[in-house]
Amino acid sequence: MSSDSVRAGYDVVAEDYARLLPDLGFEAPLDRAVLDHFRAGLGPAPSVLDAGCGAGRLAAHLAGRGCRVRGVDLSVEMVRVARRAHPAIGFDVADLAALRHPDATFDGVVAWYSLIHTPPRALGPVVAELARVLAPGGLLLTAVHAGTGVRQLSSAYGHAVDLQVVLHDPDEVCAVLERAGLGVEVRLERAPRATERAAQAFVIARRPAQALRRPDLRSGWRAAPAPGRRYPAGPGECPGLQVSR
Repeated sequence: MSSDSVRAGYDVVAEDYARLLPDLGFEAPLDRAVLDHFRAGLGPAPSVLDAGCGAGRLAAHLAGRGCRVRGVDLSVEMVRVARRAHPAIGFDVADLAALRHPDATFDGVVAWYSLIHTPPRALGPVVAELARVLAPGGLLLTAVHAGTGVRQLSSAYGHAVDLQVVLHDPDEVCAVLERAGLGVEVRLERAPRATERAAQAFVIARRPAQALRRPDLRSGWRAAPAPGRRYPAGPGECPGLQVSR
């Protein structure tokens, strides 16, 4: 689906999303433990990008644990609500497939259910862009609905919407991360709770502290290019947040 459709859906639900999900109280204890593990793998006062930040609840959680957080989201209304609720944190409107940050800006990147509207064929460019802004030695955490296929969502948070929720095969998520130059360190899957329609998967991957070297038949060994590069935004290559699990 198009970026415009996703943006429109989240613009509509932004106020009620923020009211119903003000913090991480909805997340299962195991989910919060994954976030704690991610934070523990970063250094003191790390810079972290909340990619697909929504109304800012995860950004606030990370800021409360000593992170210097920047949030980005496709939805103008979500960003407006996030700025109002968390004025000490910077939030910007951006497409995850075309971030405006320089290479290697952040010590950590979190894509917490922000790839659920990205079809598998478009996952590679988005992940490559997230990897591009990750500093050497940095960590990327993503959470997705595990499985295959697409669910059509017609209502969320008391509003009519027209959104497609994509399930992702955890094996493919790991493969995409590795193709972006990251090394998978943690992979965790759990069964759905009563309020969820799919299993949940969490993956933490690290960008190597130094670029790997590969042979060059003309001049011996040379450094491999840094993982990730810019890709143009296209249909389906857009951030999202959990509308329904």
